[in-house]
Amino acid sequence: MAKKRAVNKTSRKAAAVAPVASRNSPKLLTPAGSQQSSSSSARWTFLTNHSHVLVMLDSDEAPVLREVALEVGITERAVQRIIQDLEEGGFIERERVGRRNRYRVLRDQHLRHPIESHRTIGDLLNLISSHS
Repeated sequence: MAKKRAVNKTSRKAAAVAPVASRNSPKLLTPAGSQQSSSSSARWTFLTNHSHVLVMLDSDEAPVLREVALEVGITERAVQRIIQDLEEGGFIERERVGRRNRYRVLRDQHLRHPIESHRTIGDLLNLISSHS
């Protein structure tokens, strides 16, 4: 006869009452520290985290990944995975300089999706960046 596993009721209750963001939350804090209303526009953006990281790499050749993560609003490990994707996709080059990495965005590479494949990474970055 199989023994029944003891269930920790306390942890179940704690999980049930853990704070969860709701639609009625008045404000959301963005990575840059400003506040937005919690309307539907605060839950999604037009650009992906990959493009956000790419913009950050373009603005600083040797960024501190922790700072990139804070600015984009994702974990440092997620930034590392995105950088690996961008490097494997041929959109950036990584060079080891001492203990740090230096990144070069390959602006002449074409965007991947068929709808925007007639445009380059440079076109996208020029559109987004304030330092065209």
